[in-house]
Amino acid sequence: MNPLRRKFIKDLAITGLVASGIPPISYSESTIKSIKPKAGKGEVFLFQGDSITDGNRGRNNDPNHIMGHGYAFSIASRLGADHPEMQYQFINRGVSGNTIIDMARRWQTDTIDLKPDILSILIGINDATSAIFHWDHAVTVSQYEQVFIDLLSQTLEKYPDIFLVLCEPFILKVGHVAENWEAYHRDISERQGIVRRLAEQYQAVFVGFQEVFDEASRETNADYWIWDGIHPTVAGHELMAREWMKRVKKNLVI
Repeated sequence: MNPLRRKFIKDLAITGLVASGIPPISYSESTIKSIKPKAGKGEVFLFQGDSITDGNRGRNNDPNHIMGHGYAFSIASRLGADHPEMQYQFINRGVSGNTIIDMARRWQTDTIDLKPDILSILIGINDATSAIFHWDHAVTVSQYEQVFIDLLSQTLEKYPDIFLVLCEPFILKVGHVAENWEAYHRDISERQGIVRRLAEQYQAVFVGFQEVFDEASRETNADYWIWDGIHPTVAGHELMAREWMKRVKKNLVI
């Protein structure tokens, strides 16, 4: 829950007590955090990111393909089927190959203009690859953090009550990631730390995908879950959807 929404709940509780003639009580921070916001009817769930979110989504209004075939599709299908009375809207704006700077260039049209109520962001693997292989316009770890901060600040300024979900980028030791493991592990670990810190700073839900994949690959070979070290298989996307739902449901009534 973001700070403004928390303050609203606290003020509302105190105001209600005063109006009823009951002296206001002191609300602890833990009590305020335990009050979960509820997703309202017709609220917009927006998924942002790179190819992992993109999932070969449709680029028109065909509802059969519009969410792609990844974790965002699975989340939308479950919530939509379980809560038809809520008429939730689901939008996927992941773009394959995007770094955070690419995403920032389209932030106004692909995020702000869509007026999301719940915004989920997963970005970082292309940023890491760009730095490791010295692409033109490579995104350093410090640039990644600063742009992320800028995007979150812009969004909260426009929509102070938005519910944020920040997902960490992830890898497994497969394919060309395995061939460059030390570089990938070092870089991604730094970016994961940034996402975790920003989630705390901006009162967002943090979804730690790396631990999920690490644990799963102890039981089954890693390429069963992520075929090239970066892109999940169908089973891998299912793990992501389950973890996203678990973390979000702990903090949002849906």
